Amino acid sequence: MEKMLSTTILGLRYKNKVAMGSDGQVTLENTIVKSGACKIRKLYNNKVLVGFAGGAADALTLFERFEAKLEEYHGNLERAVVELVKEWRTDRVLRRLEAMIGILDEKHSYIVSGNGDIIDVDDGIIALGSGGPYALACAKALIKHSDLNAKEIVEESIRIAASICIYTNTHITVQEL
Repeated sequence: MEKMLSTTILGLRYKNKVAMGSDGQVTLENTIVKSGACKIRKLYNNKVLVGFAGGAADALTLFERFEAKLEEYHGNLERAVVELVKEWRTDRVLRRLEAMIGILDEKHSYIVSGNGDIIDVDDGIIALGSGGPYALACAKALIKHSDLNAKEIVEESIRIAASICIYTNTHITVQEL
């Protein structure tokens, strides 16, 4: 099977709210094969938001592993992220997974990859996928120049990214903490 191309995931912490959203498009080479995929989840008693870009099976495997780490470390997000990345890098099967995940809670915003990257972003905004840079730019502008709330900023930013990125659609799912 050919490699699936990317998506748009955007998450942010803004005005004491946490929101993460994704588009729903799944692409196989130059064909849209699904328009309503859900690429974000709430984990650990609805206290953590996680979204993925990359292969769906790979991402679902990572969701399961990360959820187990959250349970193992009693919701300590920093420790769970570090332990997930260590396992992802050293396990012979996991290290072949091709995905990136974004993780948010009320205090932290991480971008995590199988290359060992754990990026704790400075401004509380994470963006993944081919439409990520467009959504990130939109979110930064909307935070500075609008009165929208966190959920509205995420939704509008992904909608604008979808008007630019061919791997992003307007079937948008947004979750809040």
